Amino acid sequence: MSESFILLVEDEESLASFIETELTFEGYRVVWAKNGQEAMTFYQEYQEDITLILLDWMLPIYDGITVARRIRKVSEVPIIMMTARNQTTDIVVGLDTGLDDYLTKPFEIEELFARIRVIERRLQKQEQVFDMLSYHGIKMDIAKHQVTLEEEVIDLTPKEFGILYELMKTPEVVKTRDELLNDIWGYEYDGQTNVVDVYIRTLRNKIGAKTYGKMIQTVRGVGYVLRNDNEK
Repeated sequence: MSESFILLVEDEESLASFIETELTFEGYRVVWAKNGQEAMTFYQEYQEDITLILLDWMLPIYDGITVARRIRKVSEVPIIMMTARNQTTDIVVGLDTGLDDYLTKPFEIEELFARIRVIERRLQKQEQVFDMLSYHGIKMDIAKHQVTLEEEVIDLTPKEFGILYELMKTPEVVKTRDELLNDIWGYEYDGQTNVVDVYIRTLRNKIGAKTYGKMIQTVRGVGYVLRNDNEK
């Protein structure tokens, strides 16, 4: 039985009822919000217990992006967006909002459970082998989930943090896209193979000051590597 408590935010009642039933059967505690305003009310009421949010984009009153932005101001609770919007521009907006995953409708319930399990495993691995990582001015505090460049804190989403962590664990060693997908998402990411590239782009932009972003290098046809070409 799972101890996770999920806030389900979905206005399509038949879909929400089905998901709630399946989650409950698997042992999850679930509270269901039918619109964005209800989602914020439930989140404030249960925020100490909620371990995951399943969030639709197109909602009455407040849309899912608005809900995610408000929650991200006060919490890093994992959020999976469930939406029919699958354009790259939509994915970028979602990633910049701080979503942990992006699930395109329609989807099979088994895929949703797989993605939930990935997040649960990630949370269980928060007690990392490394407490602190450092590479040429980039410092990562694992316990605080914080990245600094010369003492300036850089605001990263959970996925951006995860990718940078994987690159910083083994600097100057190339990580393939598939390895990053499996390391961060924990499964073969089906249908959005460019998702790593999107995250890399936003990560580079955020740490781009003083050319740090250039240290995240593309190895054409393979993947990415953290490398300082100025050091000989």
